[in-house]
Amino acid sequence: MNDLRPPRRIGRSIAALLIGMAAGIALTIATDLVLHALHVFPSWDQRVPDGLLALATAYRTVYSIAGSYVIARLAPYKPMQHALVAGAIGTIVSLAGAVATWNGGPAYEPHWYPIALVVLALPCAWIGAKLCEKQLQAGPK
Repeated sequence: MNDLRPPRRIGRSIAALLIGMAAGIALTIATDLVLHALHVFPSWDQRVPDGLLALATAYRTVYSIAGSYVIARLAPYKPMQHALVAGAIGTIVSLAGAVATWNGGPAYEPHWYPIALVVLALPCAWIGAKLCEKQLQAGPK
């Protein structure tokens, strides 16, 4: 029984997920804090204007793609699958956040923003993994 598949390394898989997700979350929180400290964003209890929410959506998208890239790069096997697992987790967490804040008052409006985070989680994961796969296929230069 000679199996040519690589052995499953659950510890490395979990580490890849945690490191990539932590990187994306840390970048997001740091950017949020800096933008609030610089008074680009209003105080935490006030509504953020649509234009600034679009900015937040843009940098969260970039950070999500970067985190998914890290996950795919660190994955011991099946990089796309690892990134999509993180994307599914991101979808679930974003959906929970949308539900929790839906009727939270003016500070949590408009509703397009949490919906965008839910919708973008899986595509960002796919893009990050695809970028990693393309780089790995190209080989070292």
